[in-house]
Amino acid sequence: VRMPPGWDGIETISRIWKEFPDLQIVICTAYSDYSWDEIAKSIGNSDQMLVLKKPFDNVEVLQMAHALSKKWQLTQMARRQMEELDAQVNQRTAELRAANARLTGEVAERTAAEEALRQSEERFSKAFHSSPIPMIIQRPDGNGCLDANVSFLELINAERAAVLAGEMRLWGDDATAMAICEKLAARDVIRNLAATIRTTGGDTREVLVATENLELGNVPYHLLILQDITDRMRLENELRQAQKMEAVGRLAAGVAHDFNNILTVILGNTAMQLRNPQLDGKLSASLHQVQRAAERATALTRQLLAYSRKQIIQRRPLALSGVVEQTVAMLRRIIGEHIALDMQLAPDLPPIFADSSSVDQVIMNLALNARDAMPEGGKLTITTLRVETDEAARGRNPDAQLGPHICLAVKDTGCGMSTATVARIFEPFFTTKGPGKGTGMGLATVYGVLKQHGGWIEVESAPRRGTSIRAFFPLSVDGVAADSGKPERLPAECAPTTSITILVVEDEEMLREFVSDALGALGYRVLSAPNGRAALEIWAEHHEQIDLLLTDVVMPESISGRELAHTLIMDKPDLKVIFTSGYSAELIGTDFEREKQHAFLAKPYLPDRLAQTVAEHLQSQPAMIASRASVLPVLT
Repeated sequence: VRMPPGWDGIETISRIWKEFPDLQIVICTAYSDYSWDEIAKSIGNSDQMLVLKKPFDNVEVLQMAHALSKKWQLTQMARRQMEELDAQVNQRTAELRAANARLTGEVAERTAAEEALRQSEERFSKAFHSSPIPMIIQRPDGNGCLDANVSFLELINAERAAVLAGEMRLWGDDATAMAICEKLAARDVIRNLAATIRTTGGDTREVLVATENLELGNVPYHLLILQDITDRMRLENELRQAQKMEAVGRLAAGVAHDFNNILTVILGNTAMQLRNPQLDGKLSASLHQVQRAAERATALTRQLLAYSRKQIIQRRPLALSGVVEQTVAMLRRIIGEHIALDMQLAPDLPPIFADSSSVDQVIMNLALNARDAMPEGGKLTITTLRVETDEAARGRNPDAQLGPHICLAVKDTGCGMSTATVARIFEPFFTTKGPGKGTGMGLATVYGVLKQHGGWIEVESAPRRGTSIRAFFPLSVDGVAADSGKPERLPAECAPTTSITILVVEDEEMLREFVSDALGALGYRVLSAPNGRAALEIWAEHHEQIDLLLTDVVMPESISGRELAHTLIMDKPDLKVIFTSGYSAELIGTDFEREKQHAFLAKPYLPDRLAQTVAEHLQSQPAMIASRASVLPVLT
């Protein structure tokens, strides 16, 4: 302990332990001035220190050295084991922390996935239930549905519980149902399959079917998507029908126009020959047959023009009930005694704006059609009434116009018609009657008249349940009082004067020659031209003598009859004009009826009608200048 000078043993031990804390130390001392408590208090760490008092022998020292060495080795071994254990604990702790981090990440990912799935399911549910497109989720066995959206329930007019339970039959026919079931069973995807479905009310709807395969909870389902195309198909059919009718109308109008030119020549020359007092009786009979045949052909061309909406009409306010009343006697004769006639005519109806002869055509054709549907007898009801057309009516018939209209309804108790027949009844020459029992133009004429007047027609019919046809006419906007449609008697023919000169413009050579001869025979002076350009050349030379222009409307040259008349009137405002054509209501212009300076002569016409029209039109002209005495040659 004592080692003067310098550090004593206790100080030395303290410094050594700071560097080597595991070192075992033996204190050898012969003094007893330091007690053990003092040494332990000064040094501490008494478990690594041993005090050996002098004197001591070798055995004690060796035994002590051996024991301390063994203790030191055990201490080092225990320390290494503790360090290894601590390292293992740290490694395991790190591994546990890493595993915990991975688990935390996986939990976060799973939570995010579950949230994304929840949001996806929510979006799908919202899209499914709020979609305007009908959809259902069908069970894999085909028995009922897992879910159905509101659009689907509205489409078939069903309750959700009934649909989910599979209590109703969806598909319109077994073949369609089987084809769809087979594709669903094979997990095939369907795209735009046309099908018919049934509603709970028994109605049918046309749809396009598409499917998608779903996995819900590892269970396969089928998403059925139905696109309702009923209205689209109806509109497409109506468009095709309208285009077909328009094409047939153009064809009919073209045929009628050409025939009218031919018939004018035939009827005109036949009438002029029949005036010959020296005509042979047999030849006269033959000419009368020609005349009757031509008149029948004329009636047919008029029907074609009526269908094509190109006939000439002169509209005025008419009392429809009055027009119908005037036909009662004729109707009773044509329908026969085996059919009861019931007239239900509303009094004091507002007037319609229509052509009286066209309205007569409508009444007669509808009555004849009803009569032919009741060969064994029945009841024919004719009704007039005022109706107010709303959006619902327009939905049923695209031709319907909003507002007040006057309806002529003709109803029979006859054999009725199928849907396929109703779809074709307005086609020209279509008839269900036997050979020789009808031309097939009656209802086509009615259709054309109504379209030309801005009205429309509706048909309700079923086999063995009769037919109801309703014709709708627009109201007259004119304040003039309506008449019953009885045509006025034409004034007596005015005696022609040789001082009147007429310019005839007609591209058909035979027709031009007939008109020139007919007017020349009446004493008029006639200048004729084959087209508008030639007419302008004649006008440049003789415009002072020309009092009346009689011109065809449609001519092959670039100048039409309307343009020619406009040009000549600009040069001579008091010039009278008579237009003539097989059809020209839309070619002359919608203001024709208001142009009192003009007249119209519809083809075909007879010499008497030609003379009367010319004389009537010249009546309104001031007195001719009597000084026109020179006789002009007929130019051809």
